[in-house]
Amino acid sequence: MAKTILCISSYEKGQEFLRQAKREGWKVLLLTSKSLEYADWPRDHIDTVYYIPDINKEWHMPDVINGVSYLARTEQIDRIVALDDFDVEKAATLREHLRIGGMGETTARYFRDKLAMRMKARDTNIKVPDFVGILNYDRIREFLAVVPPPYVLKPRLSAGAIGIIKIHTAEELWRKIDELGDRQSFFLLEKFIPGDIFHVDSILANKQVLFSIVSQYGLPPMEVSHEGRVFMTRTIQRGSEDESALQKLNRSVLPLLGLLQGVSHTEYIKAHDDGKIYFLETSARVGGAHIIELIEGATGMNLWAEWAKLETADNVTQYSPHPSREHYAGLMVSLAKQQWPDMSSYNDAEIFWKIKKEFHAGLVVTSPKYERIEKLLNNYTDRFYSDFFTSSPPKERPSY
Repeated sequence: MAKTILCISSYEKGQEFLRQAKREGWKVLLLTSKSLEYADWPRDHIDTVYYIPDINKEWHMPDVINGVSYLARTEQIDRIVALDDFDVEKAATLREHLRIGGMGETTARYFRDKLAMRMKARDTNIKVPDFVGILNYDRIREFLAVVPPPYVLKPRLSAGAIGIIKIHTAEELWRKIDELGDRQSFFLLEKFIPGDIFHVDSILANKQVLFSIVSQYGLPPMEVSHEGRVFMTRTIQRGSEDESALQKLNRSVLPLLGLLQGVSHTEYIKAHDDGKIYFLETSARVGGAHIIELIEGATGMNLWAEWAKLETADNVTQYSPHPSREHYAGLMVSLAKQQWPDMSSYNDAEIFWKIKKEFHAGLVVTSPKYERIEKLLNNYTDRFYSDFFTSSPPKERPSY
């Protein structure tokens, strides 16, 4: 009898995970938001889709628990997987309730709660920027007395750069805390460190990193989100000092935080002042913003599909990722002033992928030569600003 995997996603994503899970012979169930009823799901690879009422993608968890428990009366659910960052805790709660193996609620906190992951990292001697939770006012005052500005005020349970605010003075911070009212405990304050931001995307099994690839953002995601810029990232030179240091640190961070198996997108910063690498945050999911296509361009592997292979493996020790190439790749994405931007003039042979989304322009380039990727990205940056670029206020989503 086929085993059953329940996939949870409050956003439209993870289509290739769903397809691959079905290819592996599993029964595939999808729980998603009612507002996504007509989204482009691969329905020919999904046995049943279930919908939960939502307001701005927010679900009432008692309804989710009751609904999935009712489903479990007739379905033997063997795996539960969260396809989106905002669903990691939902999946953990359901696993705990139904007593299904996988990441539980305590470990999930280390991959969702920015305060929890920082405290755990600091307790295990991993370098992190100085921080304090917005909880006890005396501790906040002590932090302000010894850590000079600027700071960043971050939602603990948000994703990416959503909701992050730069703070320049203590007075500005206290005003913002007052504005937050009862929501303030869902935030943390962190020392702002200028530097180069990297992301390491990984596959793990039995707490061992089986595959990872290091990339560097063109501009910090916070700057892209809040000030309106073209988003860019590219894989860094293999064998470089930065790649070696980040790979080594990453092999320590993820097991220490408790990730047993799955995929992860983890961010680090190399400070301009001291040249040291600091852990910023991690997740138990694939990277967003089309980083999945960046990695596929560089390696030939789709991380959604690889994750599905791992989750459906009878024995994870038999799973092994197999990149089909070792190229470099670069990704650019921008909001566009045209509804359907014409990207036909971007026709270099190295173009691996182009985005197909209203009011967006984007592409991935791939080449065995690092210098070629750098040249293409430098050229395309100016062209993107001229041909397509526009901006809008940053997204806001409740993070508490």
